[in-house]
Amino acid sequence: MTAFTIQEVSRRSGLSEPTLRYYENVGLIGPIDRDVNSGHRRYGSGDLDVIEMLACLRAVGVGIEDMRTYLANRARGRAAAGEQRDLLSRHAERVEAEIAAQRARLGYLREKAALWDARDRGDSAAEAAALGRLVGAVEGLGAVLR
Repeated sequence: MTAFTIQEVSRRSGLSEPTLRYYENVGLIGPIDRDVNSGHRRYGSGDLDVIEMLACLRAVGVGIEDMRTYLANRARGRAAAGEQRDLLSRHAERVEAEIAAQRARLGYLREKAALWDARDRGDSAAEAAALGRLVGAVEGLGAVLR
């Protein structure tokens, strides 16, 4: 069996060493085997597979409790397929909402910059047009604030 050190697993997964220790402490991974001489953690390839999956879930903003649910459902296999779909769909909807909010913020910033660019150039027609577009961008921001 191949054994990986915590440093190797951290490098491969992108998760910090403290995060790996935390995930073990809260029961998301492990228990992790220890070297009999040094007591250092030694991760197996199965551990690494789970850790890399958790790193992906973390990267898309899945929290600890949903990670637990995901792992439990994963262990149940096909019987939990619908639950897995629903969990992942819920997170996809959250990400879509975050993207829409970021687009609204970006639109506001671009229109505000266009307004100031027109003022800097002394172009009153461009300023008026930018101001009109800015009203729409502010309305988009209002949806984000609600």
